[in-house]
Amino acid sequence: MRLIDEKGEQLGILPLAEALSHAKENGLDLVEVSPNSNPAVCRILDYGKFKYQQSKKLHEAKKKQTVIHVKEVKLRPKTEKHDYEVKLNHIKRFINAGNKAKVTMRFKGREITHAELGKNMLDRIALDMQETADVEQKPRLESKRSMVMILAPKK
Repeated sequence: MRLIDEKGEQLGILPLAEALSHAKENGLDLVEVSPNSNPAVCRILDYGKFKYQQSKKLHEAKKKQTVIHVKEVKLRPKTEKHDYEVKLNHIKRFINAGNKAKVTMRFKGREITHAELGKNMLDRIALDMQETADVEQKPRLESKRSMVMILAPKK
């Protein structure tokens, strides 16, 4: 096996017993880095410290990533002007916070026969939000009684 010491210098190709004795002399562990290569590559290092540093790197990477949530707003085709504006303000708040907004148009009873009214309202929302949001998914019927559109913040 090819052996690398704690300073990162190659010690050459050595048998397993000799590599283990090198590791014990320094009070460190022998870790197989690349088992699939020919010959296998092993490294002398403090395994506990190595695992700790890896967990720290993973923790730092998680700090920098952003989680995008999908917030939902439900409407009906007969939603009045003021209620529409309130829902539109909710959508703006979600988008400005960096989240996606799922706008669901719910149909009750015979309202489904006039699905174009719901589609028109969703198109109006998309038009009102065009400055701050992009339409990620155009309005479409998701089930018998609901039409869905997804808005995402502009890049």
